[in-house]
Formats: sequence, structure tokens, C-alpha cells
Amino acid sequence: MSRRPWPARAVRLLACPVCGAPLAARPDDAGLRCPAGHSFDRARQGHVTLLPPGHVPPSGDSAAMVADRVAFLAAGHYAGVTRALADAVAAGDDGPPGALLDLGGGTGQHLAGVLDRLPGSVGVVLDSSRYAARRAAGAHPRALAVVGDAWARLPVRDAAVNRVLVVFAPRNGPEIARVLRPGGRLVVVTPAADHLTELVEPLGLLRVDPDKARRLSAALEPQLRPIAASGHRERLELDRAAVTTLVGMGPHARHLSPAGLAAAVAGLPERTPVTVSVDVTTWIRAG
Repeated sequence: MSRRPWPARAVRLLACPVCGAPLAARPDDAGLRCPAGHSFDRARQGHVTLLPPGHVPPSGDSAAMVADRVAFLAAGHYAGVTRALADAVAAGDDGPPGALLDLGGGTGQHLAGVLDRLPGSVGVVLDSSRYAARRAAGAHPRALAVVGDAWARLPVRDAAVNRVLVVFAPRNGPEIARVLRPGGRLVVVTPAADHLTELVEPLGLLRVDPDKARRLSAALEPQLRPIAASGHRERLELDRAAVTTLVGMGPHARHLSPAGLAAAVAGLPERTPVTVSVDVTTWIRAG
């Protein structure tokens, strides 16, 4: 079976998770190898796992959660979020961002939308879920999918990327600052207070942390400082099936049983107005 070629410029962004040396593609993109001989095989689905020996990453999204995410995003329900993300990524006076890193990027859907806006750019999706990485491997011809740990040292070279993207995912401030090029920027998308507000009470969903902004600053400062902020807000009309996949693809799925979710969703109207509301903040290396 022929493999989709890895984008060479994306490969050059990566570093060995064992020794930190640059990685290069093996013949026929069969895997990656560093000068010291540490080697990492390409999975059949196209992604590569870059973890130090014996390192176990945090529990990532399950196969069921990833399937729900694929279905919900493919329907275009979060297309507005992707557009807001792409607007923030493309903004700035440092020229077109040629190299992107999507941390906790899941299935790669958001990064693919950003790359469609930036025809000269390449990207790496890093996620702890192998199920998500399998999907991300085919998300875009200019993207490369990696199973990795966003809380550990990232398998990315120093000062390698122009933009780091974090959409509803962990923020590792010191590591993000390390991999950003001078003048590069971090773009973070977080849920606003009224995100999915119509579903919180009927379905027993987790509420957005009112201390979210402080926690975001604590995770990123002093290595990074905020330079811009915007928001995106829209109203969707979702049927019961779409509501079920929306809940199933996120952290709420870990707190609700399938039977309990099904019973709660059955009590909703056939179509429910749902608010999508996110904050988009941009950060730059401090100092």
C-alpha cells in the first residue's frame, strides 16, 4: 500500500524525544531517526509516536470520543471556531506563519482549516490519543500527526515554529515558549462563560470555570505575555443526534453514562438552540 508522503518541512520541525537531536525521515517515510540512532516507526495509519522509552502520556480521547468528534466537526458545526482561529493565526506583523504546531490538536480538523487559509504553511498535530492521531494523519497533506505528551518536553526543535495553536487543550507555557521562533505567537481558544449554556442544566454538563482567565495566565506567564484578544459567538440549531455527538466528543463524556446521556437528550426538543461562545487570545514570548 502506498503511503501519503510526509511533508518534509514538517518533519524538519521535529526533535528526538530521547536525546533532543533533529529527526529525519527514513527511506520511503517508513519512520523517523536521529543521528544517535534512536528510531521511531511510522504507524500503518500514517502517524508516528514520539515518546521517551517507558513514558506513558496522560489518558487521551477514547475511540468513541474521537468518532463523535469526527462526526460533529465534519458536519461543520464548529466551522466558525476554525475561522476565528485562522484569523488570529494569520494576524500579526511577522509575515506569513510558515510552521504551525497544534497542541492537543485531536483529529486535526482545526489545523486543516487553518492550513487551507495558509497555502505556504505546514503543520504538526500533537495529541496524546492514538485514536485521534490516526484521524489527524489524514487530515491535510501538509500536516504530520504525532502521538506525544503536551505536558512533557515536546518532540519539537527549539525556536522551530511560527505559531502554536491550542484549542480546548492543555497549555505548557515553558515548552511553548521554547519551540516558538522569535516573534512567533501562541493562539489559544477557550470556552467563554456562555458556551453551550442551553445544555448545561438539562444534561448536567460541566460548567465553564469562572476562574478560567486567571488559570490561563498562570499556565503561560511569565514565559509568554498576551498581546491580543477576540471572541467568537454564534447560535446553532442542533438535533438530538448532533447534541449527543457534541457531548460525547468532549470532557463531559467522562462524567455521563451513555444511558444517562441518552435519557437526558430524549427530553430535549427535536431541535435545540445552542450557543457556541469562545475566547481567542494571542500570546508572544516575553523578553
